Amino acid sequence: MRAVELASKFYEDEYRDSVLYAQLAKGEKNEMLKREFLRLSAIESEHAKFWYAFLERRGVKAPRVKVGKLSFLSIKLLRRLLGPGAVASLLELGENSAVERYFEFLTGFELAEDERRILSEVIVDELEHEHFFAEAKKRFHTDNIRDFVLGMNDGLVELLGAVTGLSAVYVNSPRIVGISGLIVGVAGALSMAIGSFISVRSQRQVNESVQKRMEVLFKVSPGRAKDELLERLGESGMPEDIAEEVAEKLSSNHEALLKLLMGGERRENEVRSALYTGLAYILGVVFPVLPYFLFGSSLTALPFSVAFAGAALAVVATLISVLSGISIRTKVAEMVTTGLGAAFLSYLFGRLMESVFHISAL
Repeated sequence: MRAVELASKFYEDEYRDSVLYAQLAKGEKNEMLKREFLRLSAIESEHAKFWYAFLERRGVKAPRVKVGKLSFLSIKLLRRLLGPGAVASLLELGENSAVERYFEFLTGFELAEDERRILSEVIVDELEHEHFFAEAKKRFHTDNIRDFVLGMNDGLVELLGAVTGLSAVYVNSPRIVGISGLIVGVAGALSMAIGSFISVRSQRQVNESVQKRMEVLFKVSPGRAKDELLERLGESGMPEDIAEEVAEKLSSNHEALLKLLMGGERRENEVRSALYTGLAYILGVVFPVLPYFLFGSSLTALPFSVAFAGAALAVVATLISVLSGISIRTKVAEMVTTGLGAAFLSYLFGRLMESVFHISAL
């Protein structure tokens, strides 16, 4: 009965995915994505039919599927706010999960020969979907979306801790807390942006240096370049005879050989990375700092600051989960707990400074 329960769940998932892709296609302005969503909708519909027939063959009626609007609205909002790259990340996560579950089903249960064959084809389809979304992530700069999300997270956590600590010192001067928070926030944003710029630029320069070295190697010693490829292929576990054949066929194709030796590394734009990180950090600063410009007491502003920052941290945690494939519930709990925990410790430290130096009246 375990196989039937799983098959029922798979049928529901495939049916929902088919409807989701069809709905996404309706509102998608990017023609390439629109065509792909329609194609994926048709394929997922065929997958749902397979699971329907699987259940029917065992005398089980397929469950009636209710397509909830919440998941669709969430993805649509994510598409509007962060672009197609974020949607690609979310959908790739779903495809990757399906591949793993289907393979476990294929190897863990007794299936008829035709069912085994069709399920293998379904797995291949899901792998192809995953590949498409991985390519879409590259095309739509999802790495920069990650820069944005992580930059905003840093701004939230660091400034929440700073203003919470300052609240214990400047109890009756919330504007001093707010202004101090803004100063720290701008300095932090510049630091993060410059750090991102230098990091990405340095990595690009290293990659370019390696590429130039390989190009020189091709020109002065093609045989050495071939030997280096053979070494890489051997390290990957490829049989020696096959590695020899691959290296021989690629030895005259310098571009393909270069991509293999370079590991297919992509070049990021350091300016774009710096802008995403810096602006996101500033956005993260707004949530914990804003209440100190709205209330007459730091102690009154403090709970609103914590609440705003906590809500923003939950949203950021959800986006990180979507982009990284981590459990949403786990990530939200982790980030909110650590962020608010840091704020609490900062408040205690602020109280300690106030009692030691007696500066609360400043």
